[in-house]
Amino acid sequence: MTGSPPATEALYQELILEHNRKPRNFREMAGADRTIEGRNPLCGDALTLWVKLGAGDRIDDVSFKGQGCAISKASASLMTTAIKGKTLGEAEALFEKFHRLVRGELNDAEQRELGSLRAFAGVARFPMRVKCASLAWHALHSALGAPTELAVSTEGEGPAGPPLEGA
Repeated sequence: MTGSPPATEALYQELILEHNRKPRNFREMAGADRTIEGRNPLCGDALTLWVKLGAGDRIDDVSFKGQGCAISKASASLMTTAIKGKTLGEAEALFEKFHRLVRGELNDAEQRELGSLRAFAGVARFPMRVKCASLAWHALHSALGAPTELAVSTEGEGPAGPPLEGA
């Protein structure tokens, strides 16, 4: 949040806390087209993400369940609201932009394009929290790229494969 006034940063913090307390789309989903388990072994964040696709590779529904820190849960909650109704390509583009956001690589104008997701810009100042904020997004990225049930980890342990780039 380059140059954000303290009042704006306080609003972003409140948004994160609100989505942690009352996460949106926090439920299991029957009949999902894609299911993925995500975990961050460093801090214990773990989630399951479900995605249901519709016509034209549009995301008709997305939900998650899991436990973790406020940043991890709020990020998953805001992600599900942001990608619902998007095409796979639009969701992938949003993943890329969010990943750049939490690494501190977006300017103010690019951050503003992200709307409520901009609340996570401050995460870039805390490198250990980047993995918390990006766990759900990496799970989404993996789920959209493979039509089978998968697991993803921020540390690359077990069947999840190599460490996630930049996380």
